Amino acid sequence: MKHLDEFRDPTLAKSLLEKIHETVTRPWVIMEICGGQTHAIMRHGLDRLLPPEITLVHGPGCPVCVTPLETIDRALAIASRPEVIFTSFGDMLRVPGSRDDLFRIKSRGGDVRMVYSPLESLNLARENPDREVVFLAVGFETTAPGNAMALKQAATERLTNYSQIASHVLVPPAMEAILSAPNNRVQGFLAAGHVCAIMGWEPYEPLAQKYGVPIVPTGFEPVDILDGILKTVSLLEEGAPEVANQYLRAVRKQGNPAARAVMDEVYEICDRKWRGIGPISDSGLRIRDHLAAYDAERRFSVADITPNEPAVCISGEILQGLKKPDECPAFGTDCTPTSPFGATMVSGEGACAAYYRYARRGWK
Repeated sequence: MKHLDEFRDPTLAKSLLEKIHETVTRPWVIMEICGGQTHAIMRHGLDRLLPPEITLVHGPGCPVCVTPLETIDRALAIASRPEVIFTSFGDMLRVPGSRDDLFRIKSRGGDVRMVYSPLESLNLARENPDREVVFLAVGFETTAPGNAMALKQAATERLTNYSQIASHVLVPPAMEAILSAPNNRVQGFLAAGHVCAIMGWEPYEPLAQKYGVPIVPTGFEPVDILDGILKTVSLLEEGAPEVANQYLRAVRKQGNPAARAVMDEVYEICDRKWRGIGPISDSGLRIRDHLAAYDAERRFSVADITPNEPAVCISGEILQGLKKPDECPAFGTDCTPTSPFGATMVSGEGACAAYYRYARRGWK
């Protein structure tokens, strides 16, 4: 890649759109997994340029959105403690728990700080040996290596005042949960390019064959996404359930072996509950037992906090591609970015936030 403009070239985008129109002969439902892809589609109006036979639905690829409610409430309980410096990426600060969010905890005197890297939280632990520093480690396979490196470094330095709330989730099990559901409507996937940059695209091959769906890892610019849609539609029309890598400049079949190795050293696979969706087997990462001293949920004994999801929020149906945000009766009225019912409305990758920001409210 020489310049970003190459992947926003209107001439190339128009050519890809013409090829999509020429290729499609019947209705297809395609899910873009990542919230970053959703926002790019909305921002550039790509969904409005596609032929009517293609329906795009939005998947569970927003890690903030799928972080379970009990994890948020446990984080809030820890952040409220006077001895704690609680650190998080900025997109978690306004995610609603049962009654609070991290901003409200901060407004009441909690020491809540936004960081841009887990290494910043590690520096805070070094600089404040008399305080407990906790990092809220959420994300897909994309952010897990960096969070694992921070925890590994803390263990190497034998820091006694650093810990993580680990709430990492894995994409392939979520895709399988969607495909195996009796009400599934997804026929093809645009896989998240940054996740595949870490994990490679090998893990998607069994899913493509088992469920007969094409899976295409793509980037996040308009040309990337349109090229990914063209590849997906071509495979659907051919009846070819394959993995086709669109994101050639970043994704290799084996991914990043070094990143995968550090993840495996620090975390182990576990069952994980997804907010709005429910438990998915082998879909999460938790801190290994030999590093239990750095597990904040064990350290602060908050595992018994288990709230119930609010029934009014339909984010689970949105994250499974069953409904779109503007089909929610609360969308844009009772549920807005300033008074959200769920994380999909406040996250920078949330589908509801994208629909609200780019005025997708039921009209064409």
